[in-house]
Amino acid sequence: MFDSRLKHAVAVGKLGSFSRAADDVGVTQSAVTKSVADLERQLGYPLFHRTSRGALLTEEGREFIDRASRLLSDAAELLGDTERSADPYKGVLRIGIFPGSLEWMLTEPLLALLHRRPSIRIEMVTGSSERGVQLLTRGDIDVAFGMHAAFANWAQFKCERMGVLDAIPFVRREHPILSMGAVSVETLTQFDFVVPSSSEPYTTVVRQMYEASGQALSDRLHVMDFFPLIERLVASSDTIGFVAVEFANNRRFQERFVALRDTNFFEGPPLCCAIRARWPAKPATRAIIAQVREMLA
Repeated sequence: MFDSRLKHAVAVGKLGSFSRAADDVGVTQSAVTKSVADLERQLGYPLFHRTSRGALLTEEGREFIDRASRLLSDAAELLGDTERSADPYKGVLRIGIFPGSLEWMLTEPLLALLHRRPSIRIEMVTGSSERGVQLLTRGDIDVAFGMHAAFANWAQFKCERMGVLDAIPFVRREHPILSMGAVSVETLTQFDFVVPSSSEPYTTVVRQMYEASGQALSDRLHVMDFFPLIERLVASSDTIGFVAVEFANNRRFQERFVALRDTNFFEGPPLCCAIRARWPAKPATRAIIAQVREMLA
């Protein structure tokens, strides 16, 4: 059904060798070599660097082989191979979390899911909401978790609200704001902020605070999605970050940071999960959505 060149190229990418790929797919090495060469001519760029030690993916080749692998996997699932007929949960579940600072949402649900369905294999990607929209549209991920506002207005997605991101500002334990009395907008705007790239409405609120004090947002704002880096920045400077309330209750976090819990003028945005509207969700997708929904409830 699919172009056999895809299967041959994916085998080379997986095994790093034309000869091993030929053994894997059950054809001669010359057939695999010809298939990949024909495919590269059609694409207009090389998929592999040929070396004496084997075949190494080029940058373009890595993206192509990743997508081709997903296409072949989806086709096998759609056509109902024998292994998946026996266990409909078996196989790869591709999850996206946007922005990456929301990864905490999936920790407990994923552990619970893998305990119940050990045949599932997880692939997780993160990034900005814009990347999430692109990946979900192309079918490169099965489900996206993130801000409702980022996915709700796209007709090709089916979105489900999944609670509210209850997040608060936090600072290092020796931060000067802790000795300035009650926290107010005026005291907050004396310091820089760091926010995830998809942190609406926090970016808007922070912008309004700085503009009211006559400051430009671009002079005071850092934008990062990787929470461990945000922690390092906050721990080593007077920058203020945002943290989910659930994470702020963690003992390890409390040993290093202080959550500014009285700043009630930051309204939490709604969270959601999104899947492709015209593509049926597979059992593993429905299972992780149910686990996250249970946790947030």
